[in-house]
Amino acid sequence: MTGPGYPFLKVANDTAVAVNQGGKRKGAMCAYLETWHLDIEEFLELRKNTGDDRRRTHDMNTASWVPDLFLKRVSEEGNWTLFSPDETSDLHDLTGKAFATRYAECEDLASRGVIRNFKTLKAGDLWRKMLSMLYETGHPWITFKDPCNIRSPQQHVGVVHSSNLCTEITLNTSDTEIAVCNLGSVNLSRHVDSNGLDRAKLEKTITTAMRMLDNVIDYNYYNVPQARRSNLRHRPVGLGIMGFQDALYKLRIPYASDAAIRFADQSMETTSYYAIQASTRLAEERGAYNSFKGSLWSRGILPIDSISLLEQEREGYLDMDRSQTMDWDSLRKRVQQIGMRNSNCMAIAPTATISNICGVAQSIEPTYQNLFVKSNLSGEFTVVNPFLVRDLKERGLWDEVMVNDLKYFDGSVHPIDRIPDDLKQLYATAFEIDPRWLVECAARRQKWIDQAQSLNLYMAEPNGKKLDNLYKLAWVRGLKTTYYLRSMGATHVEKSTLSGGRENKLAAVVRNFDTEIEPKACAISDPTCEACQ
Repeated sequence: MTGPGYPFLKVANDTAVAVNQGGKRKGAMCAYLETWHLDIEEFLELRKNTGDDRRRTHDMNTASWVPDLFLKRVSEEGNWTLFSPDETSDLHDLTGKAFATRYAECEDLASRGVIRNFKTLKAGDLWRKMLSMLYETGHPWITFKDPCNIRSPQQHVGVVHSSNLCTEITLNTSDTEIAVCNLGSVNLSRHVDSNGLDRAKLEKTITTAMRMLDNVIDYNYYNVPQARRSNLRHRPVGLGIMGFQDALYKLRIPYASDAAIRFADQSMETTSYYAIQASTRLAEERGAYNSFKGSLWSRGILPIDSISLLEQEREGYLDMDRSQTMDWDSLRKRVQQIGMRNSNCMAIAPTATISNICGVAQSIEPTYQNLFVKSNLSGEFTVVNPFLVRDLKERGLWDEVMVNDLKYFDGSVHPIDRIPDDLKQLYATAFEIDPRWLVECAARRQKWIDQAQSLNLYMAEPNGKKLDNLYKLAWVRGLKTTYYLRSMGATHVEKSTLSGGRENKLAAVVRNFDTEIEPKACAISDPTCEACQ
């Protein structure tokens, strides 16, 4: 047997490099593989910079499609068996308890010699390798198969076999249907004021956005008939949000706070409510989508209700908040009576480009840096957080010394003594926030979303124990997917003497070094390694 990196995914990788979308954007793709697949260990190594280069895909993305049973075995320190899909092909389409039952049958068949092509190992060993490769290469991303399927409104007509390149789309795929989703994002910062979330304005924006997205389905050009058939039959759209961090600034709420979690819950509940309401209004006007009958919608099961389905399948490995504040009972009845125009309504995309155009923080991300240099074809531009500048000016702290301090500390306000603590909390950047706050905020959003969210996680000093806790928390909180794990470089270049002859107070620390290298924590926690402690 050959691993997945040679030769087939290598061909796909090189194809992605060759396709550059008219010279305007690099080609990109993502391969998903379930953790029971016999080639999973080689799949995990596809992005490594060492080893046989014929078994490496340096330019494409990879993601692990993880069933709940695997993480249960990890938690219970059990064994895990890898199978070849030519002998266990039905596992691909099974989820939840049905998957667990069939998987146990396959293990029994393997023990009796009926299934011959298999490998048994400790589930924890495979999990550690997954986390190790995630830390070392940034791939494969960890995504959860069962919540994507069990909470899918369209489980009556298919199976979600993977997410997309950015891990926010969870739609059915098959030989006859290729999933297509039309995305849009509401600028959340334009829908808050001194009184909090402006629900009336948000309802108006979402109603318009849903109509526009539904129109795109009909106006679109489809390269292949499978994509056209799928989109016209199910009519999925993905309305998300961006500028979440900017909205928090306006509300004076630090990202790492219970108040931010509550706002994530409230803002997504409102977005979900009005998106579903808009889809029912379009159904009343234009008719329900073709495969509505038999869907969770038709059974009166909205995204908030589908958590119970996941709880039944998980049997104790789920801890999701289910509080609600809006009139969901009347909307639920309306959905059943009138129908939905769209099989799916919500997904939170990365918004890397459009958020730049709008001048807000992308998607649901915390601020990466308060001061950075942006480069494009017109040159390089120094960008500073305007909210921070405004607050510093109001408190009489914006001067040349402050500018130089911000430059020296790469926009971080934490090392600057004269900045008050409340501003240090409000303007903490991505690597200064415990990533568990991002997971908790994401969990509150996930309960309202019929698809998923593109969730980057930031960890300044990752190690095995931290990664284990973080990704298990994401699973237990009911997240469907995660995206990049981002970590900081360990090298700090010496800063030069600042303008006016004033030397920053920390310059002396690194004055005698061209660079300062900090110890890099092991990918998997090692009790003998000082960096891991």
